[in-house]
Amino acid sequence: MSNKNFQVYLDCGSSKMRAAAFNKNNIENSFYYESDFLYDYKNIDSEIEKIISFLEENTKEYLNDVNLIIDSTKMLSVGISVYKKIDGVKLEKEDIQFLIQDAKHQILRNYFDYNITHTIIKNYKIDNIEHNSLPDDINCNFISLDIFFICLPKKTIEYFKRQFFKLDLSVNHIFCSSYAKSSSYKENFSKVKNLSFIDIGFNKTSISCYSNNEIISLDVLPIGGNHITKDISKVLKMSLKEAEEIKLSFDKNNEILEKKKISLDLIQQIIFARVEELLELSDLSIKLNFNFKSPYQYKMILMGEGSKILDNKYKEKISFSNNIDFLDETGENICQSASKLLKKLNKEETVLSSKKLSKQGFFEKLFHFFE
Repeated sequence: MSNKNFQVYLDCGSSKMRAAAFNKNNIENSFYYESDFLYDYKNIDSEIEKIISFLEENTKEYLNDVNLIIDSTKMLSVGISVYKKIDGVKLEKEDIQFLIQDAKHQILRNYFDYNITHTIIKNYKIDNIEHNSLPDDINCNFISLDIFFICLPKKTIEYFKRQFFKLDLSVNHIFCSSYAKSSSYKENFSKVKNLSFIDIGFNKTSISCYSNNEIISLDVLPIGGNHITKDISKVLKMSLKEAEEIKLSFDKNNEILEKKKISLDLIQQIIFARVEELLELSDLSIKLNFNFKSPYQYKMILMGEGSKILDNKYKEKISFSNNIDFLDETGENICQSASKLLKKLNKEETVLSSKKLSKQGFFEKLFHFFE
């Protein structure tokens, strides 16, 4: 067991890197760092070095490992049911481990380009009776598990591991950012039965759906905040840098708009047209997963860097306005969500990563349309 006082979490986004060193004994004595990218990973080595230098200087500890938080436009989720006949004998933990291992092998055989990041046992069915957790000391004839896997591409994981290895850093745990965040933030909406988190990132939007506090799906839409920037750049025939500046400050006095004599109304039309498309596709995904016909049977929570251009000031300009809340998250929130999830690993997840694979998700198919 590590004798160090701090645990380090590093969130590698497409436009930002965020890091936190949490003191194991005193959460108040923690340190945070946030760095901007130029929308690529060309400078990732120097960015990581800055982070490491900052954290080591402030924690007074030598850093040799991190917990990594990442997302991908190609991440996927798969639901599986597995079962085993026990023939009236006592149910042992080894029986559960066997089922989980079998399910993991099925996933890796069917999705050989992926690594399993999260394994979530949604319920145990023992002799046709459902349980949220595994009962102690029980005899049964039949056991089945519903398992939810969240997977990230092997190439993505190996890329980041190589970057940290070059700097003599090892990666302890890997977290899917969208899942870690939604799993943490859902605690703030405990009274909402059907909840969907729309995480608008740089090049993707993830949709995490929860029913009765339990995750039921995680879809990925290959549209993000950068697509709004590209729309502005294309329509107004300007550089991406200028378009990004306009997007981030379109409701303030903007020298570029004045200089180019561009109306604020036109900028709003461009931005909200793409937002409408994004929300409509998100709504379609949510309805498919919840099997809803009406958009008002769930609450939609917008979060992520790409959602920051849409605050409550412009809520009425977009569809589903009565059904949307905005979540103002910070880099600290993101790192804390992974920290919380790590603490719950023994309860909600299994370290081990079926026989019945769920059909391919809607947005798993849709992604290839955009490629």
